[in-house]
Amino acid sequence: MTASNTILTDVFGRRHNYLRISLLEKCNLRCTYCMPADGIALSPKASLMTADEIFAIAETFVKNGVDKIRLTGGEPLLRKDFPEIVSKLSELEISLSITTNGILIDRHIDTLKQFNVKKINLSLDTLVSSKFASITLRNQFEKVIDNLHLLLNNDFHVKVNVVLIKGFNDNEIVDFVKLTQFLPISVRFIEFMPFAGNEWDRSKMVSQKEILFLVETAFAEDEIQKLEDEKNFTSRNYKINGFQGDFGIISSITNPFCDSCNRIRLTADGKIKNCLFSNSETDLLTAFRNGESITDLISESIQNKKKVRAGMATVNEINDPALHFDNRSMIAIGG
Repeated sequence: MTASNTILTDVFGRRHNYLRISLLEKCNLRCTYCMPADGIALSPKASLMTADEIFAIAETFVKNGVDKIRLTGGEPLLRKDFPEIVSKLSELEISLSITTNGILIDRHIDTLKQFNVKKINLSLDTLVSSKFASITLRNQFEKVIDNLHLLLNNDFHVKVNVVLIKGFNDNEIVDFVKLTQFLPISVRFIEFMPFAGNEWDRSKMVSQKEILFLVETAFAEDEIQKLEDEKNFTSRNYKINGFQGDFGIISSITNPFCDSCNRIRLTADGKIKNCLFSNSETDLLTAFRNGESITDLISESIQNKKKVRAGMATVNEINDPALHFDNRSMIAIGG
């Protein structure tokens, strides 16, 4: 193992080669599981990373072994300098992708094509226009659907992220799976997770077991194919035989995948989070602006990573709001 790889390898032997960078905390939707009802206090613009700082900090990670970067938000396409950021990052030897709500895709599709950003995670929690408006508080359903087809017509690799909330969209699980019959997409069902202000409780969560039960009720056993899990997987993937696309389940609560975790998060204000569930952060941006090396700070953060979900190893611990109430809201972490 090289010295560079050692910096991004934790005490459990997990090598972190995947960096998720949040570009900003703003969004043009108001999804209730992501943003508190009364909003969040936004970081001052001066405290957010500039395009040059994003590139320089990302370059440090790449020099130490990161080969995959995903741009998130908020909504990353709201950054006015998004084309500049993508242009700079495309100079690095990485696989570059984004997570978006899809509303602004048509404005930026030429930039995405120019810099070979072909892997898109698109957030879409319902196939019903009225329900879309109720959870996002915006009437943008048709726009998102149009841009989904725009991506597919331009040969983008699209994953559709569906956060499941019991009583809201769990009755659409089979509909989403059926969508993969006609569209070459990967639908990924995501268990509802606890963050500051999103009023999480276990009764709202739809588990992996419940998802599979509904799918197995709708399709014959010999129609459902379990796909091989990717290295460092988050999603356990399945396919209905003969369908163009596939579907997967991201079960961070009921069946976590921490053993193979290779992800690091960098917030829009330059703080590194070594786990989505952790309320611990390390300030890289201040050190960078002071002309200090950030390599030791990165290494320290990685070495402090817990084995499972920021130390919340059991369901009872996840159920205890005292252990996660002071984490950021999802919109301020980055999807």
